[in-house]
Amino acid sequence: MTGTHLIRKTSILLAALLFLRCVSSQNVPQSTHTNLQDRISPITTALQNKEFDKALDLLHTALEASPGNAQLWTMQGKAYAGEKRSKEALASYQHALKLSPDYLPALQGAAQIEYDAANPAAIPLIEHVLRLQPDDAISHGMLAELQYQQGNYAAAAEHFEKAGSLFDSQPDALHAYAVCLVKLKQFDRAALVFQRTLALDPENQQERRLLAALQVMAHQSTEALSTLAPLMQASSPDAATLEIASTAYEEAKDTSRAVSTLQQAILLDPHNVNLYLDFANISYAHGSFQVGIDVINDGMGLLPKAAPLYFARGVLYVQLAQYDKAEADFEKAYELDPNQSLSAAAQGLAAAQENDFDGALSKVQASLGKRPNDPLMLYLQADIIAEKHVDPGTPEFQLAVRSARRALAMQPTLGAANGVLGKLYLQSGNYQQAAVECRKAIASNPKDQSAVYHLIQVLRQSGKGSKEEMAELVQKLAELRKKSREQEASANKYKLYEPAQNKPSAPQQ
Repeated sequence: MTGTHLIRKTSILLAALLFLRCVSSQNVPQSTHTNLQDRISPITTALQNKEFDKALDLLHTALEASPGNAQLWTMQGKAYAGEKRSKEALASYQHALKLSPDYLPALQGAAQIEYDAANPAAIPLIEHVLRLQPDDAISHGMLAELQYQQGNYAAAAEHFEKAGSLFDSQPDALHAYAVCLVKLKQFDRAALVFQRTLALDPENQQERRLLAALQVMAHQSTEALSTLAPLMQASSPDAATLEIASTAYEEAKDTSRAVSTLQQAILLDPHNVNLYLDFANISYAHGSFQVGIDVINDGMGLLPKAAPLYFARGVLYVQLAQYDKAEADFEKAYELDPNQSLSAAAQGLAAAQENDFDGALSKVQASLGKRPNDPLMLYLQADIIAEKHVDPGTPEFQLAVRSARRALAMQPTLGAANGVLGKLYLQSGNYQQAAVECRKAIASNPKDQSAVYHLIQVLRQSGKGSKEEMAELVQKLAELRKKSREQEASANKYKLYEPAQNKPSAPQQ
């Protein structure tokens, strides 16, 4: 489900449908010449018989007699298109549209030329067609593909929806539709679309795994396990299937089966870094940090240069307050993959957990010395300074504000930086701007308790919040805190333990 273009056969299908529709269209302007229909009839017959040379000869004579007739120019465009002379065809369609801007066959013909070339210039033409024919499924389908190619996923998804059943037999188009919905984080709708692709080929294991993965992303763990059932019931399910099943089991709070399934996957594919990271995540979620470290160690025995494993182990070491080991792992991760700024960010977080804000800030600033435009490191610098509660107006406070602003300038979707800015503006008494930043942080992450709390404080201190909004925010904060406590309690219900003896050895190469 990657890539920026649908498979060519989808384009060919739509182009063929459009061509047939253009040829058969009867929506033509009336001629003022009494003999025009006598001239048009043989041209139409020639086009239908694909006798394009004959059609062009007839059109030459007809256009000399009626140069202002949009229908004739459009028919010339169709004849040129039939001879694969796209440049001349497009020019003919464009001339017809100058004469009659709403002439549907000319719009459709010009749109087809641009669409075949994957040219964005087709978009306004097809939109014009849809203004004249709002329910035209073919035009919606063409526009969906073009918007998808341009990365306009919201617009593409809307037109895929309006295309209805047009793509029901086109798995590549359905893939593109699902990609759009995933980009929009509409995972439940994406899963429904992907069910249609699996229905076209129920024996396709890759399609089945992709559907299950989408269902997991949509928090539909029961449905995901049902989708995977035929693969899980096989004599030897592969590691990819087991990995998805493990995630579904964990989502369903069946941690025991999640762990055993993941262990089975690791035995089948011991060089897969993601499997060890999945195990580390489960260990982290259930407070079983040492078990996670042990499994990561097994992975490092086979993959000694995998930077993500060092980063994951460092995070687990932080939870055990083994900060020296954590920092060593973060440093190794950064050495193996300097592009992973999160590794350096974690160094700062590890030091901050010891309340050594100056040490944390020193590490972050050292990283910024090497990469001054790293938005994550700039955000972290602002966050650490904010945690130090320095006085507004001081150089350090101003540095925090500038850092958060620069982080957002380079990565506008970094909602955490909005949250930090909101907190800093609150501290300085700039309530109006603080409210703006807090709202942006909440829009980016509705579960951001800190941003919700700071927005409540801003509205209280500024007196700008209505009673209704304040009540809603207080209720939201209470619900978030309740869910946070429930998640913490759930995580503590199941911990992973290793037997004191007979510990399984690391997988062998």
